[in-house]
Parts: sequence; C-alpha cells; structure tokens
Amino acid sequence: MDTVSTFVQFIDQWAWIGWLVLIAAFLVIEMLTLDFTFLMLSFGSAIGLLTDLVGIPVWAQVIVAAAAAALFILFLRPPLLRRLRRGEDPTKSNVDALLDLRGTALHDITQISGQVKLSNGDTWTARSATPVPIPQGSPIAVTAINGATAIVRPVND
Repeated sequence: MDTVSTFVQFIDQWAWIGWLVLIAAFLVIEMLTLDFTFLMLSFGSAIGLLTDLVGIPVWAQVIVAAAAAALFILFLRPPLLRRLRRGEDPTKSNVDALLDLRGTALHDITQISGQVKLSNGDTWTARSATPVPIPQGSPIAVTAINGATAIVRPVND
C-alpha cells in the first residue's frame, strides 16, 4: 500500500508537467488541423494546469479540465469559426459550380453515353439521369458529376 501512496504523491507532485505536455501537444495538432477543436482542448488543459497550481487533487483537475474544454468547444469555438469564415468567397467552385448549369446536348444522350456543351463553354461526356434518351440539340441541366461525366436531365424552357 505504501507503493501506491508514493505513486499517487508522485503523480500529484508532477501533474503540472503532464498538463504542459498536453497543452503543447494540442497546440501542435491544432496547427496541423486549423479547426479550433484542439485549441479548445489546449485551453481546457490550461485550466487543468491552473487547478494544479492552486492545489486541487489530480482527479478533480481532470474533471475541471474536461468540463472547461467541453464548454470552450460548445460556446467559444462556434463564434470563432463564424468569424474566421466571415470573409470567405461565397462563389461556388469546382464541381459545385457545375451543378444545375444549363447546356445543350451535342449528341443523343442515354444512360450509357452522350455529349453536352455547357453554358460555361465546356464540353463534357454525359449520361442521362432519366431512362428516356435526350435528343441532340435539347436543352439540359447538370444534376451531378460522376468522375469526368456529367449526369444531366432535360430542361423544358
């Protein structure tokens, strides 16, 4: 039993080093992810370090640190993310910009093959989203992109 109490005293005496290691590890992971989750865990660990410096037992330090990290994640992280994304460009790009884009069927389009010219000037291989073939010259709209193939539907304008 004396060994257990010695071990508990050792943990209690050097817990501040564990908190510092956790803070540093969470900050390094945060630099790699840039999602604010590990930053909030680092803040929680800092609260754990403060509770250690006050002299609270280790089991209570862990509980306080976990609760603080959860509160930071729930209440501090969302406004930080909103502020970070406030200046983002709302313009769609890549595949998202092609969805619902209009065009014209260059060849008959079936569920197996076809070709379209989109309003942005691109020519794509295409497949019909419906079982009914789309005749050449018909107006179309892109419903999805599957690899290098546009999945299209007929448009009745």
